[in-house]
Amino acid sequence: MKIKLQNVRLSFPNLFTAKKQDADSSSPPTFSAGFLINPTDKQIQMIEDAMQQVAKDKWGAKWETVYKGMKVSDKLALHDGDTKAQYAGYEGMMFVNANNPVRPLVLDRDKSPLTEQDGKPYGGCYVNVSLELWAQDNKFGKRINASLGGVQFVKDGDRFGGGSSADESDFDELAEGAEADDLV
Repeated sequence: MKIKLQNVRLSFPNLFTAKKQDADSSSPPTFSAGFLINPTDKQIQMIEDAMQQVAKDKWGAKWETVYKGMKVSDKLALHDGDTKAQYAGYEGMMFVNANNPVRPLVLDRDKSPLTEQDGKPYGGCYVNVSLELWAQDNKFGKRINASLGGVQFVKDGDRFGGGSSADESDFDELAEGAEADDLV
């Protein structure tokens, strides 16, 4: 089931190069990101409704029992940010992690494509995101997962880290013809 989240905070973005999630895993590298949502945001209810519908579609009459078991075991796509309070931005929030072996669409506000060299989106900014919720029922267990479809940059936010903290004021203007030895 496809859902769209609007104006959520981006965390741990891995949108331009696929990476292995677990070095010991035989699974392929994926593109991934986390999305932080205020627990009072009306989108939380929309996510819960969508997860329940995915469960109904997958497990039919047994869906409620299966869903309750997944919720208790934290096997749903929506998680309590307090479980990752050691990371910037997570405390007091809810979050969805999503991944995909296929590179997601990454767009700017005007829908123009973004590349890694553009410097956005970045961890801490606000984005819109397209996700596909799906039910897993295999040898690894039962879960409701989120697959990453696309991300659209919405607005700047305080960086979570990993980015440059330098700006133009950190440097002196160099006179034409200045040599490296002159600057020491």
